[in-house]
Amino acid sequence: MKHDRKLILENGSEYIGTGFGADRDVVCEIVFNTSMTGYQEILSDPSYTGQGIVMSYPLIGNYGINDEDNESRIVAPKALIIRDLCLSPSNFRATKSLEEWMQENAVAGISGVDTRKLVRQIRNTGTMKGLITDAGTPLESGLEILEKTELPRDNVAVRSCKKKWYARTSNPCFHIVAIDCGIKLNIIRQFNQNKCNVTIVPYDTDASEILSLSPDGVFVSNGPGDPKDVLLVAETLSQLRGKIPLFGICLGHQLLALSCGAQTYKLKFGHRGGNHPVKNLITGKTEITSQNHSYAVDENSLEGTGLHVTHRNLLDGTVEGLRNEEERIISVQYHPESAPGPCDSDYLFTEFIRMMQEFGNLNTNSLERI
Repeated sequence: MKHDRKLILENGSEYIGTGFGADRDVVCEIVFNTSMTGYQEILSDPSYTGQGIVMSYPLIGNYGINDEDNESRIVAPKALIIRDLCLSPSNFRATKSLEEWMQENAVAGISGVDTRKLVRQIRNTGTMKGLITDAGTPLESGLEILEKTELPRDNVAVRSCKKKWYARTSNPCFHIVAIDCGIKLNIIRQFNQNKCNVTIVPYDTDASEILSLSPDGVFVSNGPGDPKDVLLVAETLSQLRGKIPLFGICLGHQLLALSCGAQTYKLKFGHRGGNHPVKNLITGKTEITSQNHSYAVDENSLEGTGLHVTHRNLLDGTVEGLRNEEERIISVQYHPESAPGPCDSDYLFTEFIRMMQEFGNLNTNSLERI
């Protein structure tokens, strides 16, 4: 194959490869993912909006793309950087190849890259901007483009739904309002499988409108970017605290922490992949988790917030879960809906249902006493 494309990083590094997918130049934040499978779910995860994903596993595209496994209606990243591209997928469920799917969705790709070296560089240096461009683009021109290009900070507004919609199940027991910051479809499926109707609302829906929908609990979803770019959501959550059970995943976890007065910070290279060990401090068990985030909650800022740490990352010690039992708040940094990834943590959906049930019983008993 002809080496016709390259990746230029803002520190001056260059990686030569072969273009596939959409033939266009893109500037994006370059991050890496350590998953061995699940590239379709990864590429359709809204939390990757505006990023370029480096897959550390070398062979990508070998089982193609099917019509059932998308986690949203869009392909979120701007680019995919891989070692080896499979052009002839083999899977009875496949309806198209990875390259066809990326062409349809204007996602640029580059294969033949030394992804082991690239992942090590990101791990050692940290995430940085990158430009995928023609192999003949001079380095100086590429660096000038990178310097002049600002990465967008309105990704939640771009990925959130524009009006509320509904995901209902037969014989429901609970009604959940989900604040959509870039929600994955498997989260909604998990709630439906647990007998919960879900009303999904835009990220900027205010607390009074949410409460007017008479939910049994409120869920705040995953999503792209810095939680401090969407403090509007944190303010909404602060107004809901104590009034109704709250559950947050990933960005939702960070926003719940901010709503309680805690702080967040950016990690050097983030956590992305389906193989991150997390210790449950309540049970003592280690869970293998699926993750996708650049930011974390500052544990030193938790004093006085009412939140206590329930889960901890065993690789770097960062906070992976929080709880306030009195106000019925639970949150985790990782993705318990596991698409893709292990299913060690799906008990958290049951835990949230328990909170909603206890909250409902408490309110019923109070009314009976009146």
